[in-house]
Amino acid sequence: MTVKRAYAICAAIFALFAVLIARFAYIQIISAGSLEEAAFEQRMSNTGVEKLRGNILDRNLISFTNRNQKYIAFIKTALIPDSQSERQQVCEILGLAPDALDGLISSGKPEMIQTDEKGREAILKLDKEWVSILNSLERYEENGLAKHIIGYISRRDQIGQTGIEKAYERELKNNIVFEIGAVKDAANNTIKGLGYRAKDLSSDKQLDIKLTLDYHIQKIVEDVLDKNSISGAVVVEDILTGDILAIASMPDYDQYKIERYLDSSGNELFNKATAAYNLGSIFKLIDAAAYYENPQKDFFNENISMQDIYNAGRFYGNDMYYCEGAVNINNLIFKCSSYYEGGHGWLNMEKAFAVSCNSYFINLACRGGYSNLIDMARKFGLGGLTGISRQGIKEAAGSLPASDTFYSQADIANLSIGQGKLLATPLQVADIVATVANGGIKNKINIVDSIVDSDGNKVKNIRTKGWQRVITKETSDKLMNLMKACTEYGTGTDAVAGYYGGAGGKTGSAETGSPDVVHAWFAGYFPALEPRYSIAVFIENGHNGGKIAAPIFAEIAETMLEKGY
Repeated sequence: MTVKRAYAICAAIFALFAVLIARFAYIQIISAGSLEEAAFEQRMSNTGVEKLRGNILDRNLISFTNRNQKYIAFIKTALIPDSQSERQQVCEILGLAPDALDGLISSGKPEMIQTDEKGREAILKLDKEWVSILNSLERYEENGLAKHIIGYISRRDQIGQTGIEKAYERELKNNIVFEIGAVKDAANNTIKGLGYRAKDLSSDKQLDIKLTLDYHIQKIVEDVLDKNSISGAVVVEDILTGDILAIASMPDYDQYKIERYLDSSGNELFNKATAAYNLGSIFKLIDAAAYYENPQKDFFNENISMQDIYNAGRFYGNDMYYCEGAVNINNLIFKCSSYYEGGHGWLNMEKAFAVSCNSYFINLACRGGYSNLIDMARKFGLGGLTGISRQGIKEAAGSLPASDTFYSQADIANLSIGQGKLLATPLQVADIVATVANGGIKNKINIVDSIVDSDGNKVKNIRTKGWQRVITKETSDKLMNLMKACTEYGTGTDAVAGYYGGAGGKTGSAETGSPDVVHAWFAGYFPALEPRYSIAVFIENGHNGGKIAAPIFAEIAETMLEKGY
């Protein structure tokens, strides 16, 4: 063997040893933790402790969820003592059957049992090695807010079933996950000396959903509805932005006990704020807008007969009309609220709107024509979705007849007073008022702002932007004057209370086809001089919008302003 060859062999052996030493060093120093973990994993019996979903936040990052502390008794089953008296103590504290722990011992898995503050204190006072307390968060509160928007998760698998919980399941689920496991030997017995280990399975970042709602305004609305035992809905919209600040439907429900409502006649799970109902005299806003935007239209455009003109009444000058208490169109009698008093007599537009004269607005609609009325209603958003369905909240589009089909004068009469085939949601109504009070500009409606991280930083934008002019500023000003007249001396005087600067609005008492069911509406804006908020109040079977719905508006508006909004 030559010297050169010997050196080559030695170099090869040295390189081999260097590789082996490097590998051993890697295993001992760098991979030791993960290998140890893998070995333990093969001998662990794991139990999931918690899956904390991301939060659902208001516009100011105040959470609607995970607000309250909850306590979980963590029972280390392998360490349960033989002492029956000690077991009995724990069973009594946790509300368990006397023999409940017997079946847990054989499993060897840790057991989690939720308890209350009293149970927590009792367990801590016992100071036993085999049972301890874990702190966690309750997903929902008994008196939580915006339940029809938040939705709920199933108790079994914690998957969102409705509302924001369902729409943003992927973003909210399993953000924080912990498991606790017992270390087992080959015979599947817990190794007492090694005890129990906790494992954090959390994702890299927690994601939360930020809404446009204002937590405190939402609470004001729900407190007022609760206090008055209302079955209905309220929507509060920011006039300047189109953001929904509060949206409530009553009665609501317990998010942990959904099964009790599945066959309930109270419709607690039904979101009335986004459901469609008969509109009643709220539609007179559309009548007036259509007339102001098309002043050249006249009574004869629909080819109505001279006999109908005589029976229905006649306008004199620009907007003066004599109400006799009813309108007869083709032998169909449309009664006014003044029917039993012999009519309102002479009225102009302002007074007719203030006292909600059906006769006046039926004739006004006949002057302008059916298609003119339908087109204006569609511009305001009736018969279409507002857009919150794209952000995860189900909504009805309502119902609006087509404008390109011939309809009788009776159909026009029905439509002009918000009856017939017309249906609208409280959300749509709030937006109609917001558009009027915003100078005729209709903003895109938003209820979800964005997906944010745990620090509130925006991860993904959800809100939509945009606006369109629906009516002129001149028409907007005229409509607002009509609405102020309604609250100053008309059917909506109960909408103004206290010092809050007045409001403009419109009442509605909507017949439904059932003589015993008449829904009550009030929709308005405030403050009167510099409008910021639009509120729609809908009360199921409330009968009288001015006496039942308007005071709810007043209480909400006054409370908001008292609190600095």
